[in-house]
Amino acid sequence: MTNHQRSNLIRLACEARTNAHAPYSKFLVGAALLTESGEFVFGCNIENASYGLTICAERVALSTAVAAGHRRFQALAIATSGGHPPCGACRQFAAEFCEDLPILLIDSDQPDHVSESHLRELLPGRFVFPMP
Repeated sequence: MTNHQRSNLIRLACEARTNAHAPYSKFLVGAALLTESGEFVFGCNIENASYGLTICAERVALSTAVAAGHRRFQALAIATSGGHPPCGACRQFAAEFCEDLPILLIDSDQPDHVSESHLRELLPGRFVFPMP
């Protein structure tokens, strides 16, 4: 990932956050993916009154990318107030496509504050379906 791509990924995650539908938690999340081919795909969290139907920003971005034919990714950026990592479900969802995806955690209150992690660090011992 180039510095220019990194900057765009961070900017897009922050912009996606402004589209979040979070009337219950008020916790706005934006996510942006950089595909292997260099395209950017983004998503935001979408809450529902039936909490179980809520969709996290990371899964929205990954689902949108997969629906567009992408299966390999260079990086994922997540923007939240405080710079929080993805939930366990999103970690497992991402691991389906990238075993060790670089993840940029952006504190939207201080957008210049970005920490980097990797999916392997955030999800050790991930579930893998046993293949015969």
